[in-house]
Amino acid sequence: QVQLVESGGGLVQAGGSLRLSCAASGRTFSSYTMAWFRQAPGKEREFVAAMSGTTETTRYADSVKGRFTISRDNAENTVYLQMNSLKPEDTAVYYCAAKINPLLSRLTQNYDYWGQGTQVTVSS
Repeated sequence: QVQLVESGGGLVQAGGSLRLSCAASGRTFSSYTMAWFRQAPGKEREFVAAMSGTTETTRYADSVKGRFTISRDNAENTVYLQMNSLKPEDTAVYYCAAKINPLLSRLTQNYDYWGQGTQVTVSS
């Protein structure tokens, strides 16, 4: 069983930056594929970024490519999402997710564990 706890959300002006953190429990964190998703009010949860556990291969949604960076610290059992040049349309609840299968995926149904989410609000 893996527990995920996000932090780092908040209110920021457009053009600003935030760094989200996701602390994971469990002794095999380094083998999990980790990802960030987000869900805006009235919309479906959507993929943001993912990083594999073994090769640290990354994948990003087109909407955040070049602005967001996913990284992980396996010694600290933590995954990060650095968000730069934030836009009002980035406003959402951001969720951390983990999956045992090493293949990267953009699909929510492929992830085994989820955090409770952290709110990010970008004002114009």
